[in-house]
Amino acid sequence: MPNTAASTPENVSATPQATPAVPKPHAPTPAALAKTAPKVANAQVAGSQEELAQAESFGRVADDGTIFVREGESERAVGQYADTDAQSALRLFATRYLDLKARLQVFATRLSSPQIKIREIDESLKNLTQELVEPAVVGDIAALKEQLASLSEEAQKRKEEITEARKAAVAKAIEERTAIVEQAEALAQSLGNSTNWRQTADKFHELFEQWQAHQRSSVRIDRAQADELWKRFSAARTSFNQARRKWAQSRDAQRAQAKSLKEAIIEQAESLKDSTDWANTSRQFNELMEQWKQSGRAGRQEDDALWARFRAAADTFFNARQADRDQTSQTERDNLAKKEALLVKAEALVPVHDEQAAKQAREALAAIQEEWDAIGFVPRQEVRRIESRLDAVEQQIKAAEDAVWSQTDPETDARKSEFTAQLEAQLAQLDQQIAAETDEARKAKLQAERATKEQWLNAVR
Repeated sequence: MPNTAASTPENVSATPQATPAVPKPHAPTPAALAKTAPKVANAQVAGSQEELAQAESFGRVADDGTIFVREGESERAVGQYADTDAQSALRLFATRYLDLKARLQVFATRLSSPQIKIREIDESLKNLTQELVEPAVVGDIAALKEQLASLSEEAQKRKEEITEARKAAVAKAIEERTAIVEQAEALAQSLGNSTNWRQTADKFHELFEQWQAHQRSSVRIDRAQADELWKRFSAARTSFNQARRKWAQSRDAQRAQAKSLKEAIIEQAESLKDSTDWANTSRQFNELMEQWKQSGRAGRQEDDALWARFRAAADTFFNARQADRDQTSQTERDNLAKKEALLVKAEALVPVHDEQAAKQAREALAAIQEEWDAIGFVPRQEVRRIESRLDAVEQQIKAAEDAVWSQTDPETDARKSEFTAQLEAQLAQLDQQIAAETDEARKAKLQAERATKEQWLNAVR
């Protein structure tokens, strides 16, 4: 606002002067004031000529150019004019009045804003009160002072509302920040052997970000309370960080021990990898594998590298063992083919019907058995099958030999009928066993036994 020097009525001449009074130094003229009048006032003037006229009714212009405003039963000088007419000067001071009135209205509107602060209310009241002490305006100043008094009461109520709202906001902010602290403390108290340290660290990081966001977005908390909450939050974080460092040190020690154990296992594995003692070395490798499982973890990268070394040594041995097994299996299959060829020769020796044929068959079978033993092993699952077939041939030859001997034995006739009955009973029993048997190998053996006994029976009849 332009600051026009005010003149008191005692300093104004009672008679008109020939020329207007010279303005005091640095005091702007009404014309200059009109040029610098606030935009609010101009808008007010443009919008309400009636309000201007009403304001002008509280002022007058003396003959010497002094402008007076009426306050109650008295009046006081608010300025002088020069280089303009009295009406323009009066209107200028009325415009300044409307500008002051508009500022009071702006303050009244601002009081209802949820963003207003107590500091702003106090500063606005202070400025408006100072401006209304002896304002250099023309208008109903008493009404402005009355409005200011009313606004002061409203402002006091608004300050109380703001104070209560701030208390509630502070209480809420303390509650929210306390919740963050309690979550951090709960995390710190839950630490143990089963703690997932990475996930817990992420949770602490999230809580810290929530803390910072709350500081930025919430109402300011009392310094002492904020410091106390931060002390608790920081203590929880420190407790976590110390526990994690202790866990990391323990983990590193365990990993170092695991690495040392695995390196020792690898040394043993590499010393065994070229062994051809398949059974014992296989057992040793199995024991080393169990030791490996119980040795612990040395860290992903270390474990991968160590396992590759151990696996390479094991693969060297087991690949060699498998190659030997493959070769052995092929040899056994070849041996099986040879023995099956011998079986064809052996089974061609029976049946025999006389002593000479039995003797020749026995000599031929002995040669076959000698060659049979020289061939070597066959696949395990085939042993019983081919052995039972060879045994059946031998039993038939033996039956023929026994029959020849029985025919030359003096006591044969005496026992012949009894022996025949026994053979017939045994054949009946074998028939029942063969009918009930499901295992092919055992069934074949029973059938061979039956064939032998049947030959005995035929021989003694």
